[in-house]
Amino acid sequence: MTDLTAARADLEARLVDTIRVTRVTGQPTLDPHTGQPGETPTDLIYEGVGALLSTHGQIAATQLLGTDWVSEGSSWYQLILPLSAPTLQSGDLVEVTAQAAGTGAAEGRVWLADEPTQVSTWEIARVTRLEERVTQVVF
Repeated sequence: MTDLTAARADLEARLVDTIRVTRVTGQPTLDPHTGQPGETPTDLIYEGVGALLSTHGQIAATQLLGTDWVSEGSSWYQLILPLSAPTLQSGDLVEVTAQAAGTGAAEGRVWLADEPTQVSTWEIARVTRLEERVTQVVF
């Protein structure tokens, strides 16, 4: 049987990106000068270490840790946070604010929690399925 304490410590040592999670708390107010919606009010739910994994990243993490603790699901992206992080709700906004890989490809992109954080009797991390938030392109 896997030593969950050791697996948790090993995993948390590999969570090197900075993640910000916010939750919408109201409707945007109309900007009287532009007639456009203003910022949508949000609460900060979590800011700290984590990892954003695509399906490919999930396979790589399984190979690194030697155990299939994430398993592939129907979602292309999954967010991995330490157990000390709160559980997320559907619709929470997830952003990578600093990416350790140095590529910066995930920085500034926003994902939505597709469903509440997964739960299990034996956990080593908070795992939440995500869907990428597509912003409207104006030509």
